[in-house]
Amino acid sequence: MLQIKDLSITHKKDLRVIMKDFSCVLNYGDKAVIIGEEGNGKSTLMKWIYNPELAEEYVECTGERIIGKEKLCYLPQELPATERETTIYEFFAESDFFFDYSPKDLMQMAKEFHLDVDFFYSEQKMGTLSGGEKIKAQLMRILMEKPTVLLLDEPSNDIDIKTLELLEDIINKWEYIVLYISHDEMLIENTANMVIHLEQIKRKTEPRFTVAKMDYRRYVEERLHNFERQLQQAQSERREKRIRDEKFAKIYQEVQNQLASCSRQAPSVAKNLKDKMHSVKSMGRRFEREDENMTEMPEQEEAIFFKLGGSELAIPAGKTVIEFELEELLTPDGKRVLAKDIKLAVRGSKKICIVGHNGIGKTTLLKKIASDLLERKDIRAEYIPQNYEDVLDLTQTPVDFLDTTGDKEEITRIRTYLGALKYTADEMERPIAELSGGQKAKVLLLKMSLSGTNVLILDEPTRNFSPLSGPVIRKMLSEFSGAIISISHDRKYMEEVCDIIYELTEKGLATLRG
Repeated sequence: MLQIKDLSITHKKDLRVIMKDFSCVLNYGDKAVIIGEEGNGKSTLMKWIYNPELAEEYVECTGERIIGKEKLCYLPQELPATERETTIYEFFAESDFFFDYSPKDLMQMAKEFHLDVDFFYSEQKMGTLSGGEKIKAQLMRILMEKPTVLLLDEPSNDIDIKTLELLEDIINKWEYIVLYISHDEMLIENTANMVIHLEQIKRKTEPRFTVAKMDYRRYVEERLHNFERQLQQAQSERREKRIRDEKFAKIYQEVQNQLASCSRQAPSVAKNLKDKMHSVKSMGRRFEREDENMTEMPEQEEAIFFKLGGSELAIPAGKTVIEFELEELLTPDGKRVLAKDIKLAVRGSKKICIVGHNGIGKTTLLKKIASDLLERKDIRAEYIPQNYEDVLDLTQTPVDFLDTTGDKEEITRIRTYLGALKYTADEMERPIAELSGGQKAKVLLLKMSLSGTNVLILDEPTRNFSPLSGPVIRKMLSEFSGAIISISHDRKYMEEVCDIIYELTEKGLATLRG
């Protein structure tokens, strides 16, 4: 059993309370997903559960964590900087449990994770692995240690579809406790039997949490149903209150007028009117007490609101967006051939997705495509890489990064748009380095919107958005009137947004759909 009692978390910098009196109990068999919008404290909660010291740098926490004899293992959202320069072999050798596994056991695990059989003994640096390979390596080392509590922060990020299916199988068959954060709705729908929802309501001034022992689809449906029922009840009570208050105001005014016109020669009448006013005032106090118990107007943290471009950005059906050919796709260091004979032609406002197993070179290929398209003058292309730091100046604030003119009206417009993306005034003035991955992604999305782009080049565009915001992002991209060339393993994204899906293999691009 893992128990959290009365946990409160406050940001040290702006003193914003992101969690208050949070309590939760996890038992064997629980597969709990933490959901919530970007910046609501999901990763901070995960870090605190694993080791409170990991969160002490930027938040103050009060509360109790009871772990008993449970063994916790933690998959962070990003590979720690201290491990990026270690070789793959050194990374695994840091765990004493690694040497309990025979070469045959390791070979079998590598096959399950769709890796080369000699992966564990490689001298390749961990930092040079693809995003999906880093996740696989960390997850395998965690499983070797035989924990009873799996704490997984975005385990679905960047892994290929076969490994996503393996991850689902691992979670579903886990006998102990799994607590994870993910933006992959399909993974959540297929695995979670418990939902922990972290919200920031009242313009991010008040935290709220919900712990629901149910699957995600049922939670979403019941949340919507309860919201609508509470809204109808609250509106009905307020209508009745308005009618009642109008009647009460008329009675009060009539008695007050009668008292004002009452002559001194009629003391008995005056007394009766005073008694009547006393009764009316008593009635008013009773109404005030009743109003205190009225059903509150429901408030929930809404998904982000966003729209990308308009019909004026549409590309003519016959226009060539790109005619790309590459004889050999090499690793970034140029030492190994990843794929050969790559050909990609995109015309009109097509939406393309490239999939493939981890390490095949999808991100490397997309960077080359982006390099070509960003130089073109007949189109306006924008690129969101897998690593946001490649294009973001982390020392700037979101407003500074987006502002290109210094004009007051432009700055006001940027602030309005950031507000629609759930930024607080304080977050708009923070260095981008202090923002969550999802908040950084929103800055880049807004840059695309403001730039009037008609070609998007996107590396895992949905990876950092909450499950509740995911449908908004997919709808926005689906309705975009320009062209999209993307990499993704998000199955809902591929289904709802993409016209054509290619698989990158060693022999080039193979058409899977379209």
